[in-house]
Parts: sequence; C-alpha cells; structure tokens
Amino acid sequence: MSAPSRARAELACPKEFLRLAGRLADAAGLIIRRYFRTKLKVVGKADASPVTIADRRAEAAMRAVVKRAFPAHGILGEEYGPERTGAEYVWVLDPIDGTKSFISGMPQFGTLIALLRRGTPILGVIDQPVLRERWVGAAGRPSTFRGKPISTRACKSVGDATMYSTSPTMFGGRNAKPYENLRRAVRLSRFGGDCYAYGQLASGNIDLVVEAGLKPYDYLAQVPIIAGAGGAITDWRGEPLGLDSDGRVCACGDRKLHKRVLRMLAG
Repeated sequence: MSAPSRARAELACPKEFLRLAGRLADAAGLIIRRYFRTKLKVVGKADASPVTIADRRAEAAMRAVVKRAFPAHGILGEEYGPERTGAEYVWVLDPIDGTKSFISGMPQFGTLIALLRRGTPILGVIDQPVLRERWVGAAGRPSTFRGKPISTRACKSVGDATMYSTSPTMFGGRNAKPYENLRRAVRLSRFGGDCYAYGQLASGNIDLVVEAGLKPYDYLAQVPIIAGAGGAITDWRGEPLGLDSDGRVCACGDRKLHKRVLRMLAG
C-alpha cells in the first residue's frame, strides 16, 4: 500500500463510529424536542451567551452514550468542558448550536457532533431535531442529507455568490474591513442560521459561510460534511481547522471560489 493510501485508510471513519454518532444525535434530539417552544429559564453564561436546561441535558445524554460505548475516548463539549482531550479519538459536542434561535422558537439551530482522530476531524453530524433533518460527513465517504448523497454547487464568481454569516457583530477589529469588502462584493448576503447555514451549503443551496469568533464545537462537525460534499472549509488563512484554530471560518461550495474569497479576506 502506498503512503497516500495508508494515510487515507488511517483517516477513514469506521462504521461503528458512524452508528454511535447517530445514537448521540437521537439521544440529544429526544430531549431538545421536548423543550422546544416551551417556557424555559434562560441563564447567561460568563461570555453572556444563553444556555437552557435543554442544552445541558442534551449534552449530558450524549456524554453518557460515548462513555458507555468507548470509555477511553475524549470529549470536548460546550456545556461541560474537556475530558481526556489528549486521547486518540475525541468527540466534540455542541448540543444546541444556535441557542438564541432555539429560545426564540425558530428552528434554525442544530446539534453538532464531531469526532477527531489525532486532532483531525473524521466524522461530523449536523442534526436539526425538530425538522428531522440530518447531515452526515465521514472521511472516505460521500456526505449525506437524510441518508442520501449531497453535493455543493458551482459558483463562478464572488459576484454570483450567496453568503451567510450568523451575526454582523462577529466582525470587529481586524476582521471588519475584509469582511465588509466581501459582503459588498457578493450577490446576496444574509445573517442568521448558525450551523444550519453550513448544512444548506453542503446541500448546494448557498455558496459561502464566513464567520469569526467561533469555538471548536461551533465548526469542527462541519469540516467532514462540507469536504465530503465537494466543498472547502478552512480558516481565513486557508489552514485546516482544528482545536487550536483562531475561530475564523471560511466555507465555500466551490473550491476555486474559496481561493478567491481567501484572497479577499486576507485584506
């Protein structure tokens, strides 16, 4: 076996991990649907972001499933922090990405599940439990939506692109000017969506998602999904995304367009 073939084989995602990821999404979804559009107490975290009992119970349920199945695996979750993140395999969990939408009764949120092997994302899930929509990406396999293969769409120029970002407040300081230049150049720019926008990019419905200020649990699940659908997702410098990335993300359905957009973001 050649060196490139060995490398691909090492990063391929075993079926048992795919099955486990589905169980994690199912466990979180049962809890989230129970609380959606109910009167919930919303607590402000140290960074002023909101959290609810649904976030915490959904993550606790996913952690319990991982620990029963693979007790040696590490876990990094938004609500309960890191455990054994030096392990060969680490699950990265965001029970509700888009809590502000969730508490507003809007279905543009999702559960994010990533599996890293030696720091590289090899499996990702975006699950919208209310709409029963699920995107899955795994190294060595085509990405799927509701179990069927998906692909991103071609986009010839920045001026033809539709771009999403979660909020304009993401882009301060050094990020403000390059982002604004890009926003003015695209055909259509919209705010909102959180992880749901990345799913639409992987399905070929939009062209760009550009964001800043994200945490690893906000973006790592999207990496295998978008790559397996034919797109590109990196930081603003074009570097692969990992646990230590700076939180600036550029995802594009068209890989050639991705390179052009990176040049614009470089200022």
